[in-house]
This record gives sequence, C-alpha cells and structure tokens, in this order.
Amino acid sequence: MTSNLVTYEIEDNVAIIGLNRPDKRNAMNDTFIGVLREAVIRAGEEADAGVIFGHGKNFSAGLDLAELASKLSPDWVRPRKRRPHPWHQTFDLIARGTIPFVAAVHGATIGGGLELAAAAHIRVSDETAFFGLPEGQRGIFVGGGGSVRIQRILGYATMADMMLTGRLYSAEDALRARLTQYLVPAGEALAKAKTLAHRIAQNTPQTNWQITNVLPRINDLSHDDGLFMEYLNSSMARPPETLGRLKSFLEKRTEPLLRPAPPSAE
Repeated sequence: MTSNLVTYEIEDNVAIIGLNRPDKRNAMNDTFIGVLREAVIRAGEEADAGVIFGHGKNFSAGLDLAELASKLSPDWVRPRKRRPHPWHQTFDLIARGTIPFVAAVHGATIGGGLELAAAAHIRVSDETAFFGLPEGQRGIFVGGGGSVRIQRILGYATMADMMLTGRLYSAEDALRARLTQYLVPAGEALAKAKTLAHRIAQNTPQTNWQITNVLPRINDLSHDDGLFMEYLNSSMARPPETLGRLKSFLEKRTEPLLRPAPPSAE
C-alpha cells in the first residue's frame, strides 16, 4: 500500500488493519475505500484472521460528505459507464472473503462506518461506541451494503427506525440488539478483538471459510435447500490436520473430567 490512510501489520497469523484518518473521524471516500480494499486482499493472502479498528477517537463516521457533495455538483462529470460499486466490492471481500474479520469499535460508528462494521463477522464495542444511520436526515440512502447486512442483523423495523428518526444506539443498546457481540470497558476493544482473532486463526482455514461463506448463504435458502447445502459441506474432503485435531480431542476425553470445586460456604 502506498497510502497512510490505512495502517497494516501482521501479528503472528492475524492481520491488523487500522482506519487512519482521525482528523476526519475516519470518514471514507473512494480513495480510502481503494486502499482498504488493498489491505483486505493482502490480509486474505497473508493471514488466517483479521482485525479492523479505527485510529483516533472514532471507528468511522462513514461517508465523506464533502466528496459526495462534489459529485452532486452540476459541474461533476459522470462516468459514461456504470461500474461495480467499490464499497460493495470491498465490504464483500471482508464479509465473504478468505478469512474471518473482527471489528474493534469505539466512538462514532455511523453510516458507512456501521456498514463496514456489519461486514465483519464479530463486532467488539467499547463503552464509548455509538451507532447510527443518519442517511435519512442527509437526503441520501445507505450505500455500503447496509440495506442487506444491517437489516439482516437488526430486522427491518429497527433499521427503519434508525434511518427515519436518526435514533442513535449506545454500546449497551447495540449489545441488546445483537448489533455487537462483545462489550468491553473504554479503550479495550482492540485488545479483545485481537484475542478473538488469534483464537479464530487457530481453526482450520476450511472451517473458517465455511462459517463465513457457506453459513450465511444457507441462511438465504429454503429449509430443504439449506439442509442439502449443509450435507454437501459436511461431506467435503477435509484437510489432514482435521484427523489430528479429532484424535487430540478424543485422547483428552479419556482423562478424568476435572469438575469445578463446590462454592465456598464462607
């Protein structure tokens, strides 16, 4: 990558991707999305799991509205041909790429920032995080896949409320709504996300791929088709390491079970 808009590092077999435009609350424009796409592709090649976080006080305030305003100007020259949506392509590489991603969320996580977080498979929020979809108050519509991903997480009624009224969700609200799976004290989201990512990276790549690519597609199928898809995947050839893992588990089961000590009477 040739831009400092996104930071990238490898910790063991986990890629750590940082949104690095803190002076703009990590707002994203087309250039930013292009650099993020490069980082996600690199992570898929080099790592077994990834973490996405935001530098500064916020995860991401979403779309760079200044860039959008310039595109709405009468002087802006539209491309002659329609192209694939770069946000859709990049976020799909996260949601249904080659490795699982954990989003470490804090501060503003709104609009496109929430759409990015929703593309990750697990979201960890600290107590400073707040969530919103203010597009309705801006005269625009979601454009980063939120109509699909966020709606599937929250349901239509909750997402419509957020968009129609501008309602903000606190970190506690988000946990109750299952928008985030983990809630940690302020400043601890990244550390928790890394811990989870390192644990995920210990799974076989095939299992992680099935969980991130096959499982969501089964959710879109009918009952019978879903069961058939599950059968096909459970019948796939498994990597050699699977047998070693099963043997290790079975050997441990032959040992006496260690039960927790009874609670103290004091």
